[in-house]
Amino acid sequence: MDPIEEFRTLFAQAQGVDRALLPDPTAMSLATVSPDGAPSVRIVLLKGVDERGFVFYTNMNGRKGRELVATPRAALCFHWAALEIQIRVEGNVEPVTDAEADAYFASRARESQIGAWASRQSETLSSMDELRGRVLEVEQLYGNKPVPRPPYWTGRRVLPARIEFWHAGAFRLHERRLFERSGESWTMRRLFP
Repeated sequence: MDPIEEFRTLFAQAQGVDRALLPDPTAMSLATVSPDGAPSVRIVLLKGVDERGFVFYTNMNGRKGRELVATPRAALCFHWAALEIQIRVEGNVEPVTDAEADAYFASRARESQIGAWASRQSETLSSMDELRGRVLEVEQLYGNKPVPRPPYWTGRRVLPARIEFWHAGAFRLHERRLFERSGESWTMRRLFP
């Protein structure tokens, strides 16, 4: 009856699948909504999961960041076709701590750290040369010094209120189990496919 533990078990299985069949098990769809109710979805990478929730990192000045500030709720979907499994997560969203964001940023490749400073996420880009020029400027600015985390670059944690496990079945008789948070515990019910 613990969907987080079940997720961890399935995630470990997904991580063991040949990369030719499942290139990146951390890839998940993230759905947000604009202030006027328009949905938006994109792929982001899972960077942590624990009893509190599912963590990803982003530039908060980009579209997804602005939408999460305006409406701090989101939906996630993992689709591991090689395992014939889909996992859906819905819930409120909260920021990670500065310490968590700093630690994760420090673990990233230097080129990714520089890219976080160089990119004006979701703004209009005149050409790839403009982006390459911004990367060079940031490289020159920091030289051989450590690259600090930009103040607008941080993580968000989706606090699951609902987690659905979908397992493919023959003749579209899929198994669906929906876990819903009830205080500190979870209730589970099966859904028709």
